Amino acid sequence: MNEWLLLINKAVSMNLKIVNIRKRFMESNILFQSESSKAIKAAIQAVRHHRDALKKYILVNPKFHYSLKPVSVEEKAPRIVKIMAESSLLANVGPMAAVAGALADLAVETMGELNASIAIVENGGEVSASSNESFIVGLYAGKTVFSDSIGFLIHPYDSPIGIATSSATISHALSFGEADAVTIFADTSAFADAVATTICNIVRGENIEASIQQGLKTVKRLKTLIRGAIIIRGKYIGVVGRLPKFVNINGGTESRELSVSEALSSKNILT
Repeated sequence: MNEWLLLINKAVSMNLKIVNIRKRFMESNILFQSESSKAIKAAIQAVRHHRDALKKYILVNPKFHYSLKPVSVEEKAPRIVKIMAESSLLANVGPMAAVAGALADLAVETMGELNASIAIVENGGEVSASSNESFIVGLYAGKTVFSDSIGFLIHPYDSPIGIATSSATISHALSFGEADAVTIFADTSAFADAVATTICNIVRGENIEASIQQGLKTVKRLKTLIRGAIIIRGKYIGVVGRLPKFVNINGGTESRELSVSEALSSKNILT
């Protein structure tokens, strides 16, 4: 939900020259990465198309924009609307919680249709990717000890992948929780986006450990739908599921793979 939460580094294996283009579409600030400029241009047009379709739909159906609960949509609704509705239904949250991830997914899909070997899109911190090259995603969780030090090495066998982060403490987005960061790994960015919002809303209360455990409990109920999650609140971090390899991002492209205990270097790991 926040552009500063997930930062994409350059591809680890630099067999291809990577083109990086960042475009702003009103409130959306989107980074496109690929070896194909043609694919990126097509993805930019796709984002414009789907954004326009969503805006027109909301004008006629304002509930879709403001609801904090899933909303049913008609079969003839625009594709982005149906993706958002389906993702939010599975995550039990309002459909706009999936908008950034859905746009990223649709952009990557367009790049894939043009046979891009690397298709990585970051939209406000939500990442959608399908890549034949490995790349690193760095985690930022505000002022916590886990920020700016660890990242995730995404291998080709992880693709396609969606990664999303929601925060209650460093975000302008609406949140009812108190987590510093909830990062979700899933098959699509739209669903990861929606679930990150749901889990972030759950993590609250005076007992920090108990709040994280409650978030992990909810993630485990969704384990057939998502790959894994990281929940950070204060000095505590919860991890669950199948996560990508951890790396120390201070080392740049030479970053070394780390075990969970090495990466987090904390006694306050909850599972």
